[in-house]
Amino acid sequence: MGHPDPIVVAAGARELGLDAFEPGDSVWNRAVGRAAQADPFCCRSEWQLAFHETHYPDRPLHLLRLGRSLVALAAHRLPGRGLRLEPLECHWSFGCPLLGSRAVELLRALTDAVSRAEGEAPELLISGLLPGSALLREVVLAFHGRAAIYRCEPGVSRSASLEGGIDGYLSRRSAKHRRNLRQSERRARARGVCFERVVPRDAAAAAATYERMLDVERASWKGIGECGMAESPSREFYAALLVRMARSGIGRVVFARRDDRDVGFVFGGLAGTTYRGQQFSFVEDERAASIGNLLQLEQLRWLCEEGATRYDMGPRMDYKLHWTEVETVAEALLIRP
Repeated sequence: MGHPDPIVVAAGARELGLDAFEPGDSVWNRAVGRAAQADPFCCRSEWQLAFHETHYPDRPLHLLRLGRSLVALAAHRLPGRGLRLEPLECHWSFGCPLLGSRAVELLRALTDAVSRAEGEAPELLISGLLPGSALLREVVLAFHGRAAIYRCEPGVSRSASLEGGIDGYLSRRSAKHRRNLRQSERRARARGVCFERVVPRDAAAAAATYERMLDVERASWKGIGECGMAESPSREFYAALLVRMARSGIGRVVFARRDDRDVGFVFGGLAGTTYRGQQFSFVEDERAASIGNLLQLEQLRWLCEEGATRYDMGPRMDYKLHWTEVETVAEALLIRP
């Protein structure tokens, strides 16, 4: 197989030696774009490392690289079950931890090395696998006869094509949806609503942008109900994510403003030409103004101007059906020795 570069690292961001994986054009992130992914953005290091940093920083990371392929997993012990290796972001399991054409080879090598070191074969959780893909088949074949393989509840996400730019996108929406957007835009202009586009490029800009977002969030129904991203650990996670996105220049934030006040925001990030939405919010006293819909429309216009080709809105929810026409299933496998 050659000689992979193992990085089995203990907890503590400063001790991890992860500098090579942080830049936007790192081996990790370049590997994401070499194959189809159910959720490209959430495969990237920005998402995975921000989650690790803010949720489970004490978990050892197991990273194995060979050429342009990479495996990125975190370890923890399950009471009564033993050791598990799973994606760094393990709450939603949006991303795939196997990147590159030789990732399954690396996974076998990592599993064998951990088994020797720990005296037990680890349980594996592998998420973000496209149904019927060569990668899914390769994982199953690699562990067939060695372990029990279970299919977990698949994730279902919604996205839209941006082919044809904003006009092409809108042509694929219903007449009623287009009419509602036009009416909302006219009302918003009459009320003095305008939009500001922001691309944070460093940590200071990311922090300032995030404070503006939190101010909106706290005045929204989510903030009032203390169930949004202004609460821990979401507050810390999205702050860390936006900083990492700023280093890569992939963050895209739109603010809605009225009377020199931020009244809404939408933000997400780019993985190549695929945009992945993260959060949006608007102040409660502007609920009747359709600010949320107008923010989505402004973000779509911006992305089309930049040549983006896909608009990912994440997990399936009813309100997303008006905005999207593509449904993607992501499989997850539990491999138990």
